[in-house]
Amino acid sequence: MIKSLSIKNYALIQTLEMNPSPNLNIITGETGAGKSIMLGAVGLLLGNRADTKALFSDEEKCVVEGVFDIKSFQIQSLFEESDLDFEAECIIRREISPTGKSRAFVNDTPVTLDVLKAIGVHLMDIHSQHESLHLGNNQYQLEILDHYAGNEPFFKDYQAAFDSFKEKQSRYQKLSRQSQEDSKDQDYKQFLFNELDEAKLIKGELSDLEEELEVLENAEEIKLNLTQLTQLMDESEFSLINQIKESLPLLSSIKGFSKKLEELYERINSAGIELQDISNDIANEQDRIELDPERLQIVKERIDLIFKLQQKHQVTDADELIDIKERLEADLQGVLNIDEEIKKAKSAMEKAEQEMLKTGKALTASRTKHTAPFAEAIVSLIKKLGIENGSIEIKISPEEPTENGLDLVEMLFSANKGVQPRELKSVASGGEFSRLIFAIKYLLADKKAMPTIIFDEIDTGVSGEVALQMVNMMKTMSLNHQVISISHLPQFAAGGDAHYYVYKDHSQDKSVSKIKSLESEERVLTIAKMIGGEKPGDSAIQSARELLNKQ
Repeated sequence: MIKSLSIKNYALIQTLEMNPSPNLNIITGETGAGKSIMLGAVGLLLGNRADTKALFSDEEKCVVEGVFDIKSFQIQSLFEESDLDFEAECIIRREISPTGKSRAFVNDTPVTLDVLKAIGVHLMDIHSQHESLHLGNNQYQLEILDHYAGNEPFFKDYQAAFDSFKEKQSRYQKLSRQSQEDSKDQDYKQFLFNELDEAKLIKGELSDLEEELEVLENAEEIKLNLTQLTQLMDESEFSLINQIKESLPLLSSIKGFSKKLEELYERINSAGIELQDISNDIANEQDRIELDPERLQIVKERIDLIFKLQQKHQVTDADELIDIKERLEADLQGVLNIDEEIKKAKSAMEKAEQEMLKTGKALTASRTKHTAPFAEAIVSLIKKLGIENGSIEIKISPEEPTENGLDLVEMLFSANKGVQPRELKSVASGGEFSRLIFAIKYLLADKKAMPTIIFDEIDTGVSGEVALQMVNMMKTMSLNHQVISISHLPQFAAGGDAHYYVYKDHSQDKSVSKIKSLESEERVLTIAKMIGGEKPGDSAIQSARELLNKQ
């Protein structure tokens, strides 16, 4: 419930403070005094859009703040989802700067308007003539039937089953689409894979082939030069190796005379050994290299094949072709496996669908069970509210599964005897809508912890005994829920636990809206003015006292 409300610099309100009763609060005042302006300010706390034109002064910011007692509402999880600290006393503040910048806070933590709306819907329920139009909406009719029937456990079970079904349906459909797309490409992918597989590529192969090609193309020159080298090093009379062999005895006979001579001997000896090894390697290389036109052609064709595959797959590194082949193989294997996945996904979807239908039918059964009692309860109330020949029929028709169940709910209404009930939006007047929604909210108030209920001129089109009935019903509602009602009727004004009067103060350069809590004689006089005009007579004052004493 609202513990306190503060409005600063909004429309005609310079500053306004209000501490509503936890029970029934009645707000009265002259037309245009600012009662609806208050509702506009309260709407800011519910996440409504802000407008700088609504500022009382263009030089100051507008601040609307409400303190709410929320300990009876099970909304801790909502706070957790929004990363907000949950406290039994919740402070919501909305600020609008002269530049148009709007900020919202919950317990001094900045929040978005979406978060504010999500929380606000649990705190206040503002009912106006405009809100009555919702009653003609089938979705709204479904929601109020569920509230009356106490269908929350059934609804939660259904929603969980519905969400599970939609998730599994989405996976099945995704796999099916993927399978169709894969099937289109499968033949081409298979062709590409076969081509790469038949090429039997080896990592690092291209560089080896290019080196081999270089040797094969120059084999004749290489072999000739190696032959000449062999002769120079080992096969001629004056070969390098023979020259070194002949030099060794010359040093051998004198190496004992100094360490330097011994070092020179060792170096020449080592050079001779190294030259011999080199000569052997040259001879081996000479024997290995052959003029092989057939091998040359094979290598060229192999290199050409690799280059063509590189161009085809748009890669610059031949080793990437092996990676492409592996990916193609995995894709093709995936196509083979996806049929099994689709089969499993379909089975899971069908199982989830059965669970959804099962929980949906349980929800439908509960709805069906409560349609007649709900209709009868509404009829009983609207008769007390002046619609003596009113009749209500609630129809449930099967519908394709949605997040709300398997049903289409239609509330049919007739205000006249002998006239068949028809859709609400086509037969009910504004006043009848107001009384219908009032009766429904009265019934729902006993079914769940409702937020603060604000009725904006719900008394339109009613008077006398009907007005007294509505006030008594409001008083009953206010035993468990805070109720605030903006009214023009003296019966309402007399019935409140608290009576607030909104008026315009013209004492300054600019008219301002103010509010005050009325006590004792002030309240009597205000109600008397509602009965007998600005200067009420004794009879009006007496009637005001009688109304107050009736409550």
